[in-house]
Amino acid sequence: MLLADLGADVIKVEEISKGDDTRSWNPPSAPLVSSAPVESSHLPPEAAYFLAVNRNKRSMTVNFKAPEGLEIIQRLIKQSDILVENFVSGKLATMGLGYEDCKKLNPRLIYASITGGRGSLRVYLFGMSLSHFLGYGQTGPFRTAPGYDVIVEAEAGLMHITGEPDRPPSKVGVAATDVATGLYAHGAIMAALLSRQQTGNGVWIDCNLFETQVSALLDIAGLANIASNYLIAGKEASRHGTAHPSIAPYQVFPCKDGFLMIGAGNNKQFKLLAENILGAPEIATDPRFSTNEARVANRVELIRIISDALLKEERAHWVERFTGLG
Repeated sequence: MLLADLGADVIKVEEISKGDDTRSWNPPSAPLVSSAPVESSHLPPEAAYFLAVNRNKRSMTVNFKAPEGLEIIQRLIKQSDILVENFVSGKLATMGLGYEDCKKLNPRLIYASITGGRGSLRVYLFGMSLSHFLGYGQTGPFRTAPGYDVIVEAEAGLMHITGEPDRPPSKVGVAATDVATGLYAHGAIMAALLSRQQTGNGVWIDCNLFETQVSALLDIAGLANIASNYLIAGKEASRHGTAHPSIAPYQVFPCKDGFLMIGAGNNKQFKLLAENILGAPEIATDPRFSTNEARVANRVELIRIISDALLKEERAHWVERFTGLG
């Protein structure tokens, strides 16, 4: 989708009987129109989910298990810049559409395997796609296992650190691992296009959900420092709700009519919070709260003080007080 947004002509090859699974991920869905072709009368309304992530794409169905269907895909590959697929590792090779097969047809082809879900294919003229994510890459003991975002969230540790401390693990509100894997793939494809300008050759890109999630926990993706905390200090992560294990205050607080997220990442910001927002300059110099380390150690008392103050006014009052302070 990102490549389509940048101008690529994306042809999505969908399952021949019903199309992409997400077409029927209802509700909600777009309303049926009276002008729809008769040939599509057996199909359900298109889900909002499908429409959201497939903008700017063209779709087709091809049975490339049949010789004539395979020939159609091969013709597309010869004139495409990019192929994105997410079949189980090795599956396309059994159909004559593995990387080595496609490389013979088009040595300049950038072939991206994104493993983590159900199989489909996209071709980009500057591109093509056979898609939905699988989970574990081209090598290793789980290379033939399918995977969904929520499964990998659980397996790779993201759900273990998401949710309230006294509640069960929770999934993230959006498919964060899917999105991050797509962003990694997008960056790799753009890099491959630049490399091809110099070498004249295409490449095989291997992205998967599991490695993306692990990298996020290592802070490579800037999402968390969970793994590095364990590697350096032997500290296993736990759930903190909206709070941060190493920074305080850094969480959602209640107001009179709702909630407010506050993050004071350094002493200067905490001083602004104490003096300009809460009207309590004394807590900025209180030894229990004067440094971040002290604030983390005395988190319970600090959160009580801030919550008591914020509950006196409505959210709009506090937002106005925060405005312009940085």
